[in-house]
Amino acid sequence: MHEKRINRVYLREFFGAMFVYMLLLVAASKLGRPMAEGLARTLALASPMVGVLLVIWAIARHFGRVDEFIRLHTLENMAIAAAVTSGLTFTYGFLENAGYPRLSMFMVLPVMFGLWGLVTCIRGLANR
Repeated sequence: MHEKRINRVYLREFFGAMFVYMLLLVAASKLGRPMAEGLARTLALASPMVGVLLVIWAIARHFGRVDEFIRLHTLENMAIAAAVTSGLTFTYGFLENAGYPRLSMFMVLPVMFGLWGLVTCIRGLANR
């Protein structure tokens, strides 16, 4: 029961932070891009980072609420996802040298989060 309550709180905080991020991202794209260069434009275009910081905050709070086993298991999943992401990005760097199109650094975090979810699902199924 306690685990379900903790997960509900985490999901509410996480998806709330993602909502803030998406709102700021859309606003930054619509309002920030046409602005004249300067500090105001830079701040407007960087404003989605507020949402990213809220996501980090939600994850950190979740780690503080869960027990040691879940904390360790989650950190292992994150470490595997980070290792695979670093391998993929490093490999793609060589492919760019071979003529593949350059990818934005914006691709790294979604790939890592996606892999984190995939690793969590695979390890969850394997441990059943």
